[in-house]
Amino acid sequence: MRHAIVGRDEVFDRAWQRLGRPGPVLVEGPAGIGKSELWRTLVAQAAQAGWLVLSCAPTEAEAELPYAALADLLRPLADRVAALPEPQRTAAEVVLLAGDVHEAVDVRVVGAATRSLLEAAAQDGHPATLVAVDDAPWLDRPSERALRYALRRVAGLSVLVSRRRGRGDPESVPLGLDDGRDGSRLDRVELPPLDVGALHHVLRDQLGVTLTRPMLVRVAREAEGNPLLTIEVVRAMQRLPRHPSPGDDLPVAASMHHLLADVVAGLSPASRDAVRLAALLTVPTLVDLTAAGVSATALDAPEEAGLIVVTPTGVRFTHPVHAAAVRAGIPPGVRRRLHRRLADLVADPDERARHLALCTTEPDPAVADTLAAAAERWHSRGAPDLAADLHDRAGQLTPADDQVRLGRRRLAAARCRLDSGDLPAARQAAEAVAADFPGDVRAESLLLRAVVAWSSGEAGQAAVEFGTRALAAARPDSALAGRIHAHLAVFNDHTEPARAHAEAAAALLDGRDGEHDLLAAALVLLFFQEVRLGRAPRTDLLERALTLEGDEPAWLASTVPAIWWKSMDDAERARSRLHRMLGRAEARGDEPLQHELLTHLGEAELLAGRWDEAERHIAAARDLGDQLGSGLVAETWLAALLDAHRGRLDEAARVAESGLRLAEDLDDDWCRRIHQQLAGFVALSAGRMAEAAAAYTALAATIDARGLVEPLSMRFEPDWIEACVGAGELDRAGAVLERLNARHRRLPRPWTTLGAARARVLLDSATGQDPGPALDALAAARDAVPPDVLPLDRARCLFVAGMAHRRSRRKLPARQALETAVAEFSAIGAAAFAERARAELARVGGRAPTPRHLTPTEERVARLAARGRTNRAIADELFVSPKTVEANLARVYRKLGISTRAELGAAMTRADSQA
Repeated sequence: MRHAIVGRDEVFDRAWQRLGRPGPVLVEGPAGIGKSELWRTLVAQAAQAGWLVLSCAPTEAEAELPYAALADLLRPLADRVAALPEPQRTAAEVVLLAGDVHEAVDVRVVGAATRSLLEAAAQDGHPATLVAVDDAPWLDRPSERALRYALRRVAGLSVLVSRRRGRGDPESVPLGLDDGRDGSRLDRVELPPLDVGALHHVLRDQLGVTLTRPMLVRVAREAEGNPLLTIEVVRAMQRLPRHPSPGDDLPVAASMHHLLADVVAGLSPASRDAVRLAALLTVPTLVDLTAAGVSATALDAPEEAGLIVVTPTGVRFTHPVHAAAVRAGIPPGVRRRLHRRLADLVADPDERARHLALCTTEPDPAVADTLAAAAERWHSRGAPDLAADLHDRAGQLTPADDQVRLGRRRLAAARCRLDSGDLPAARQAAEAVAADFPGDVRAESLLLRAVVAWSSGEAGQAAVEFGTRALAAARPDSALAGRIHAHLAVFNDHTEPARAHAEAAAALLDGRDGEHDLLAAALVLLFFQEVRLGRAPRTDLLERALTLEGDEPAWLASTVPAIWWKSMDDAERARSRLHRMLGRAEARGDEPLQHELLTHLGEAELLAGRWDEAERHIAAARDLGDQLGSGLVAETWLAALLDAHRGRLDEAARVAESGLRLAEDLDDDWCRRIHQQLAGFVALSAGRMAEAAAAYTALAATIDARGLVEPLSMRFEPDWIEACVGAGELDRAGAVLERLNARHRRLPRPWTTLGAARARVLLDSATGQDPGPALDALAAARDAVPPDVLPLDRARCLFVAGMAHRRSRRKLPARQALETAVAEFSAIGAAAFAERARAELARVGGRAPTPRHLTPTEERVARLAARGRTNRAIADELFVSPKTVEANLARVYRKLGISTRAELGAAMTRADSQA
């Protein structure tokens, strides 16, 4: 049986009903209207119904206490923390104060741990799981960020949030509950004023007072139906020498704060100090209040006045408005003296730092040191935004002549802003530090500014420009210069400057303690940029970097090894690294990195012919990119490239066109390159050869302008040659073939092997040369590449062979090659290429191959397999090895134009009927 709330039965029933439906419920109204009472009653009802309840009720005083609210909310799940992956387990223990901090906790990991715990809670068998937050605007910032992150990503939760909202308050909804990303709708429950009858019951229950009907109507009108204000007005009436007559004014001030200020002013000095000290403490305990000189009797009058409730261990205010009103009424000088008194007696170092920050007005090195130490602790606990405020305050209290400490503290504040994800504040802070300090502090702040530019995708070469200025400010032979060089190797899109920066970074960081991550990144980048310049790959650099990074990839160049393996068609190794990194990024809640890795996985699976997997990764990257506001350029391009491979050419063409316009608007060469390649591939797939040739010619010019001798991810020359041959540009086709052969000689890969062989056949056939030798080389190249590596390229080799055979009037090999090409294209979903191969097959004429075109052994193997025999059974019956059976079946599939055993029976029957 639930506790009845006076005058709120209808509101309660509506809110309870809405909690049972998808979507969060927001209870709101002005201070004192009864939001918290309704919230507590709903929470109690949920617990009584067997729901798992995770709740917190932060106060204004706790808003600067990192993870105070989140700890309360997650405490019922403490027994699940041990099952979390390592970084999340440590973060959750820090939040719950259940473990020591040995290294800084990333705020994103706290969000990921919160998400994991809530996901587990949502699936644990309770009828429902309720996440309930009272007075959400008082959530401390770290708790708010973690809850916002988790609630947007966990389905199946009931969410109840209350907030105070009066006239002129912002419209923004707490915790982003109105973004509706999961399709759910926010239900808002606004508490109306209580009527006279309900207020009568409130006064009788709370104060034991019964007013006459006319007086009650007057009080209700003056208090606008607000129960708390009604109670305070009646208390003020009780303090009057006589009861107001009908013609007297009621003791109603302009606001609740003014009304309560009169109550505080009426207290004795000892009681007034007591209630003020309680309001200034984050958690007012009797131990701290006693240490501050508060006697037990001093608390009696505030308790009798209804301001506070005294418990065996501490003091709590009867309503948050009471505490806020007390704080607001403390004169500034008195407030500083009280903070000073509390700073001298509280035992908790963070609470002491808070009071020191609020009571110190002049530079004080000792206080500044205390605040800086507290800021480091808060940063290590995953509260960088609060740490930034403390670092700033420490800087303000650092003597002006101590430029070293002052610069370091302001720089630390700027770094905390970046770590908290507040890029605009980090940008402003870094620029201010760079303007005010010389030397290493200036260099580090400019490097930080460059990182902000890179992270936020600022237009142009902002990251390179700030990084270059940072390098000029650093000592040339320092480790700091090495770190700046390493970053510039990433920021710079021009290959030779990027290589030079990577080389300088490797030289400056080698042998220095604590720089293994950046040294590994520098070595990877040096290896990568040398390859892009056309130099022989120094794989020893890559192997050394991989050894240095161990189990933790060097973050600055973590995806480069996978990009290298992907470009070498080593899909399995690329896939393995990307999945391993994705698992770590998910455990850490690093969504920008997850987004990047999903995009790389999508491209890797596209090249490997696993297009369903590619589609899944690309869709996940697009969803995450939409949440992150990435602009969706890479994901949209990759999705369009997959569409083009599957024959959805109209959609892909629209993306290519809009992408090229965007590249011009932004003057972004990377965006230009990928969309030029897409435009060329779409035109080639559609048979518009002149258009494709023009697109690839423009792409080559863009690449060459950047000094990219070996553009690893751009494998376009075979398509360019095919387009040139189709457009009759044979001289250009020959020149492009020389370009492709040069790439193959520098760095042989399966795609260059197949592409060069395919291009040679096309060119020989188009120029009237005997394509026989080139066809033999093409067959050998195809046989050298395993079927699960580049299945599309292997099928295109058959397509080109079929065309060459048809033009040489060799109908049988033409038909065999083209039918197999159609089967292989169809198997991977390459609809446009399959259609082109069918059209080419229709030009061959003649009849389909029959079993008479099979050797006797092939025919016997085929007929036994068509009857459902296994390879082992066939081998036993024909007295051959299973491998011989496999080889014969492969030739049978190729000759009959099929790709699976399931098609064999129908193909043999069809061929017999044509014999």
